[in-house]
Amino acid sequence: MQKQRFDLPGHPPATITEFQGVRSLHLGTSWVQGAMRLSRPDVIELEYVRMMMMWMLFMDNPRRIVQLGLGSAAATKFCYRRFPQADVTAIELNPNVIAICEALFALPPNDERLHVRQMDAMDFVTDPANHGTVDVLQVDLYDEEARGPVLDTPEFYQACFDCLAENGIMTTNVFGDFSNYGKNIQAMELVFDAVVWLPEVHDANIIVIAFKQSPSLDFSVLYERAGAIKKQYNMNAKDWVNGLKSWMLDHQ
Repeated sequence: MQKQRFDLPGHPPATITEFQGVRSLHLGTSWVQGAMRLSRPDVIELEYVRMMMMWMLFMDNPRRIVQLGLGSAAATKFCYRRFPQADVTAIELNPNVIAICEALFALPPNDERLHVRQMDAMDFVTDPANHGTVDVLQVDLYDEEARGPVLDTPEFYQACFDCLAENGIMTTNVFGDFSNYGKNIQAMELVFDAVVWLPEVHDANIIVIAFKQSPSLDFSVLYERAGAIKKQYNMNAKDWVNGLKSWMLDHQ
């Protein structure tokens, strides 16, 4: 077990722990904010982050992917490596997180396709220059206490909706106190055409997928797509389809 600190003042410090070949990111507390298997730095280690890739069932050629909340950069690295045609942007408020991801979580330097920016996610989504430009928006915004999403108002989700292109999709992680689930889902339902959430994965993370335009859910097509995702990316996408199906049955 080792610890290393990135603690520029004014923001929570970024720290790491290591156990059985997995390096975890913390913000000065015991809450895990992200993880990376040292032998496979470009593979998404945490199940809930893999589930945030559920949009792959509906879209296979995104042009712009935006991550709000860098975490251990797992989703950002995956999108950058696996979707070479896509422009990938990550928005992170805490400079300590960006620094530790570059130093210890194999985050590549910015280039013409990768843009990791230190800024407030609310400022990004409310900027008219970003409206209508994002195919996939991945939202995972937590502070060091991880009680619930840092941004969770209808105004925030409206701005997320505004950023999406015509058939854009948002995935978001809703975690923390139980009251957060209803509050966030209700706020999304006020704005998005369709909002679906999957059963809790682990540690009380619930992944929500929200559509700017409601998709047609043809489960035979989705299972076929899930098979292709399993083959190409080694992700159990069939579980995502099973989750969507059980959600449909519960909400008919």
